[in-house]
Amino acid sequence: MASATVPATGKTRFDWAQPFVYLVALVVVAVTVAPVVYVVLNGFRSTAQINRDPSGWPTPWVWDNYAGVLGNEMFWTQFLNSTIVAVATTAGVVVLGVMAAFVIARYDFRGRSALFTLFTAGLMFPLTVAVLPLFTMLRTLGLLGNLLAVIVPQVAFQMSMTIIILVPFLRSVPAELEDAASIDGASRFGFFRRILLPLSGPGLVTVGVIAFVTSWNAYLLPLLMLGNPATATLPVGVQYFSTAYSQDTAGVLAFTSLAMVPALLFFTFAQRRIVGGLTGAVKG
Repeated sequence: MASATVPATGKTRFDWAQPFVYLVALVVVAVTVAPVVYVVLNGFRSTAQINRDPSGWPTPWVWDNYAGVLGNEMFWTQFLNSTIVAVATTAGVVVLGVMAAFVIARYDFRGRSALFTLFTAGLMFPLTVAVLPLFTMLRTLGLLGNLLAVIVPQVAFQMSMTIIILVPFLRSVPAELEDAASIDGASRFGFFRRILLPLSGPGLVTVGVIAFVTSWNAYLLPLLMLGNPATATLPVGVQYFSTAYSQDTAGVLAFTSLAMVPALLFFTFAQRRIVGGLTGAVKG
């Protein structure tokens, strides 16, 4: 029978629960991927084709929509803004996060547990709650319309997740290794730079990828703090483009597709490192 064990090949008994698991996984993948595929494919159609048959296949394939977006100067301006914000946010999150996590993980001081709990509690503090006071503070500082008005708050709001992921990594490094480095003449900073950072590579990659993708896809903060198309990031640029070209549905879908590409590619190439990093954090 299909459910019997086959000793010669070492196969295990068939588990009837597996088809259900795979079915659920396929449904989740379909629900997640289908909208992306729809947007990308319809970017290769004309608006007339979409209006005539919204679920149809590109016949013929129209390349002018993507060519028009790539030839749009504002698209590249917003692409550069998104790149600057995402890279700066990622650098700030990784550098500040690993230093703060190092202190919490490797130093014994009064209030250490309370400090870690405070960072953990930050996960329950949504951005929407802080938008009004944050807007008022940045307006007072004269930063509205400046990319720093997005970079600095994003670094602050992503520190909680960064600390939670990195602290277990840094704690998992044996104290004997630090003692050996100290005997060899390494200072605490030398131990941190030469030994601890390389060993924490998977965790650093994980928080870096999460920070980059989250920053690239951010919408609310850039919308409120930047204020015009010339300083907008791509997610907000999609709204400006769709408002200006509301009748060009295919062009809007092409713009949306190209705005998603960098984050999708970055996440796709780094997903294995993310899984490895989160696994190491859980084990730690």
